[in-house]
Amino acid sequence: MPLIFRRVIWVCEALFVNADWGKYSPAELEAQYNNRAAVPEYVDIFARWRRGSDRTRAEMTNQLELQYGTDPRQRLDLFPPDVSKAPLHLFVHGGYWQSLSKSYFSLLAPALLRRGIAFAALGYRLCPTVTLGDIVEDVRQGCLALRRHATRLGVDRDRIQVSGHSAGGHLVAMLLATRWRDYGRKLPPTLFHSALSLSGVFELEPLLGLSQNAALRLDRVTARALSPVLLEPLNQVPLLLAVGGDESAEFHRQSGLIETVWGDAGLTVDHLNLPGRNHFTIVDDMAEGGILLDLAENLLQAG
Repeated sequence: MPLIFRRVIWVCEALFVNADWGKYSPAELEAQYNNRAAVPEYVDIFARWRRGSDRTRAEMTNQLELQYGTDPRQRLDLFPPDVSKAPLHLFVHGGYWQSLSKSYFSLLAPALLRRGIAFAALGYRLCPTVTLGDIVEDVRQGCLALRRHATRLGVDRDRIQVSGHSAGGHLVAMLLATRWRDYGRKLPPTLFHSALSLSGVFELEPLLGLSQNAALRLDRVTARALSPVLLEPLNQVPLLLAVGGDESAEFHRQSGLIETVWGDAGLTVDHLNLPGRNHFTIVDDMAEGGILLDLAENLLQAG
């Protein structure tokens, strides 16, 4: 089927077939997307992440605060393995594009390093200081910098796997919808080997009436322009979607929606439901060497 007709089909699917979020009252929709209210122990989870990450940075070889821009948040933390030219797992943090930082997620490094996979965590500026569009551009620039300096950093630029959690899952999808040759004619069509999105948000219009939008300042035009499900997946790499079994129906719908739409657009997409995990503890599955880490490693070994 010609690409133009395929695009019409999957955009129509995204706009009309899965508009289930409209059935909720404003209060119900807020509850669907308010993960901190749904998981009140998030304070303890964040504190545990921070302690584990502080310990990791103190005990493991690393290169911290690698600069890709002028802002203090435009930085990368890298944990290289002992082997040269290792594959790299790049993680993009969540926080509704307005909180948290890369420093919470160094705890993901040890399990990856034990398998010979380098780890990097990407920082970016936050709303409302900048727009969501600015954040998308930050993440693109961070990825370009990693590729540019891969040899010096000791990683294989042809085996960079990108993952993200929550807002970071959205940003990963935006990376897959990026036309990289707009940034340099010598760049390949994709910078990545494979991708994972944990509990991502891919259709932003449901967020317009939520409390989170006070900082995001999205309107319908910008929400649609920054919704990966309405964009073409230009980076043809395997994508794994994962959602915790204890997450809200909307987070399950979000991943199911992009699985359908991008799958129809020709992308290889797999979808995993993790029983017993909520919106935050899904990150622990990778840190603890669970099935997410197994699948990430399998993707890196394939192809």
